[in-house]
Amino acid sequence: MNGDHRAVVLLRIFLALLFGILVLFQVMSLPGQFAHMAQESPDMAYLRWPATAVTVFWVLCAQVVIVCTWKLLTLVEKDRIFTTASLVWVDAIVWAVGTAWAVLLGVFLYVGFNAGDPGLPLLLLLMLTGVTVLGLLMIVMRALLRQATTLRTDMEAVI
Repeated sequence: MNGDHRAVVLLRIFLALLFGILVLFQVMSLPGQFAHMAQESPDMAYLRWPATAVTVFWVLCAQVVIVCTWKLLTLVEKDRIFTTASLVWVDAIVWAVGTAWAVLLGVFLYVGFNAGDPGLPLLLLLMLTGVTVLGLLMIVMRALLRQATTLRTDMEAVI
């Protein structure tokens, strides 16, 4: 259990660090990057606000996943991970990943139909595939958690 506790503490430290970095991206880096892009390429300036909104939204989805993971870690520490309370947080992760995937699909289709070369569409296809795998993995993990929760409830009823 001691090793598990250390892993949870380290994971919390890195989740907090990641959350802070993502806030910096939301507030400073992404808006600044797209403002710079609009100045350097006036023909693409019309994409400044849509690109800013989409990327900030993706960062928000990642932050939702981080908060839900933090809450799940709290349930692990309290030995309550195999309860229905954990399913709420896993469902929120699935919804955040699914929503980010839907927006990414829209961006992929827009860029795919308007791109002059295949580089960016291929990169977006790679990202779309990765997010698809992540989303499907979370759905499988949710099913496993639901099964384990049912088994634990049944075992507690027997004991």
